[in-house]
Amino acid sequence: MRAVTDATTAATPSTRPDPTSFAGRTALVTGGSRGIGLAIARSLVDRGARVVLTARKPDALAEAVESLGGPELAVAVPGNAADPEHRAEAVRTAVDTFGSLDHLVGNVGINPVYGPLTEAPLDAFRKILDTNVVGTLGLVQEAHRAWLGEHGGSILIVASVAGIKASQNIGAYGVSKAALVNLTTQLAVELGPQRIRVNAVAPAVVKTKFAEALFEGREDAVSKQYPVGRLGVPEDIGEAAAYLLSDAAGWVTGQTMVLDGGALSQGPI
Repeated sequence: MRAVTDATTAATPSTRPDPTSFAGRTALVTGGSRGIGLAIARSLVDRGARVVLTARKPDALAEAVESLGGPELAVAVPGNAADPEHRAEAVRTAVDTFGSLDHLVGNVGINPVYGPLTEAPLDAFRKILDTNVVGTLGLVQEAHRAWLGEHGGSILIVASVAGIKASQNIGAYGVSKAALVNLTTQLAVELGPQRIRVNAVAPAVVKTKFAEALFEGREDAVSKQYPVGRLGVPEDIGEAAAYLLSDAAGWVTGQTMVLDGGALSQGPI
């Protein structure tokens, strides 16, 4: 009983640090110029973080940086996530500009193939795996060498419900996301002793430009397939990501949080 009393006394609500705060911390968010990536970056900045954003288009990145509060809070590193030199530059920019790299968000995902896997061009399939899976692991390795391995931190990987169940016409994308779900658990076990937590989110259909083909022109019909009666919005993912990356989730690692408005709970959609 005395141990409980002592612990309570030592960490009263008035003196305990806010576990949801990112003050003084730096996050690198790939695919951060719009949609889910930008929403995650905004959730982190709103909680005190500074962020480094990556994406392919410099103009879109510049707009994103401005929307987050300018260069004191956010900087951009344009480039291709499949390029090792770009990944190294992004990590180096975070450490050189803000002095640390405490949180890593792997949000890059491409899907140039639409249709059955039996007809998928294998070169396109390789490109999907190289960008979505190999690129994500390469980013983690780079961040681990530069900062996380010595200082600890947290990693979030953006997977998809397509990686948990079969999805019509986007099977190649789903296979890559299934690999990311497994990568999450593998990295969590390997990196846990180094004080690095690794989790993932698996969104269903979120209203972004990337997902337009899944709901455009029939949003009402698609929304009715979800128990909550609507599609996801980027902010739904941003808030969940902020929790998983924060100290509030300090005992959560190796998990994939499904964000789907209840769809998987009711069965096939």
